[in-house]
Amino acid sequence: MSSSLTSAKALLDFLQSNYPSAISSSTSEADLPTLSHHLFPSTSYTDNEKVETSHWLTTSSRLATPDEDEAKHAERLGSLNTHLSTRTTLLGSKPSVADVALYYRLAPAVKSWSPEERTGERGYHHIVRFIDFVQHAPLFGLSVKQEDKVDIDLNNVKFVHKPIDAKEEKERKKKEKAASTAAGDGQTTLPLGKVKSDEGGKPSKKEKAKNATQTAKEKVKGALTEDAPQQPKKEKKEKQAKPQKQPVKETPLSPCLIDLRVGHILKAINHPNADSLYVSTIACGDQPGTENTSEYEGQMVRTVCSGLNGLVPLEEMQGRKIIAVCNLKPVTMRGIKSAAMVLAASPRLKAGEEDNHKGPVELVTPPADAKAGERVIFEGWSGEPEGVLNPKKKVWETLQPGFTTTEGLEVGFDVTGVPQLQEGDGVSKQTGKLVTSSGGTCTVKSLANAVVR
Repeated sequence: MSSSLTSAKALLDFLQSNYPSAISSSTSEADLPTLSHHLFPSTSYTDNEKVETSHWLTTSSRLATPDEDEAKHAERLGSLNTHLSTRTTLLGSKPSVADVALYYRLAPAVKSWSPEERTGERGYHHIVRFIDFVQHAPLFGLSVKQEDKVDIDLNNVKFVHKPIDAKEEKERKKKEKAASTAAGDGQTTLPLGKVKSDEGGKPSKKEKAKNATQTAKEKVKGALTEDAPQQPKKEKKEKQAKPQKQPVKETPLSPCLIDLRVGHILKAINHPNADSLYVSTIACGDQPGTENTSEYEGQMVRTVCSGLNGLVPLEEMQGRKIIAVCNLKPVTMRGIKSAAMVLAASPRLKAGEEDNHKGPVELVTPPADAKAGERVIFEGWSGEPEGVLNPKKKVWETLQPGFTTTEGLEVGFDVTGVPQLQEGDGVSKQTGKLVTSSGGTCTVKSLANAVVR
């Protein structure tokens, strides 16, 4: 398996030997993402699960032939181990062709792992469990020779991660809260089984004396209160009117409101339900936990649908840098949620001409050394982007007509295309180039004076 092509061919041979009635000799590498329903006809898959299956097929290929350094390979194994810690299969509980591919490509490596790598404190326990499950489970029905299986010794577990008992954890937190409350009230928490009295439940002599003293104090206080003159009631102060809230200041219209970033397409496939769409996995520099992102090969990524199928060859989408609009409200496109938009240029329509959507189309390209997530702005404009653009305000629709390309094939912002921006507000009519934070200019291949959207 020296290359991805050889690996794919060998995988297809393995699938055909195990599922001869489902895999024909004419099945190709391009068919791999669609094979799950042939291998497991009683299982149904959502559109997102189909996309996820395709992603895991790519990951399994890279795990089998790691072209990065050892640290990167270990990071991928760690991400896979974490993913499997709460799942039986890659999709959760459903079997898929990706599970078989991962077993085929990773089992030889697991077979050579030391006991420490398998089940040590920093070992890949969940990967080992997954491999053992796939090679033995009737659900997959693999016909692997005994000598080719990964021999797993259940008695040779180097480190056992203690599972958290939900009931015990809840009880522990409840006790901690009670102790904290008692400490805040100045009360003393007694050891379990102790009471503030002598045996039999009767008060001690010390407690009796304390109670008598307290009773006497209360009687004296009551007598003094009866003899004391009544104090006049204080007049209630009139409530002052609350100051009115100041109206929220509107953010001035500016192309900086749009969150433009360098994106790195890690994977692009055909949309399973739309001939005109691609589904891309794009790293945009998001932090872990960002809404509408997921983890893929150790990076936070966004799933993005783009209407570029038939306009840009699929091979040109793979592994390339692009410019992404990252703060549009996510939309579901034929069953798959899209969390960004890829910027591309197309010829400007002439008066009376209709857009037939036949192209040509060219992707906006950042400088080669630009990093995923790097902020991109137009020269002459400054400001921070909105979190998520409010669709009702139509910020993108208002500003997009100003996005253009120059005679020099540079992408820029032409303020004359946006009537709402006036020169009297300190806005220059000179086209500002689209540049990265590090100063590089974004360009297109050949389309001058084109529309960018």
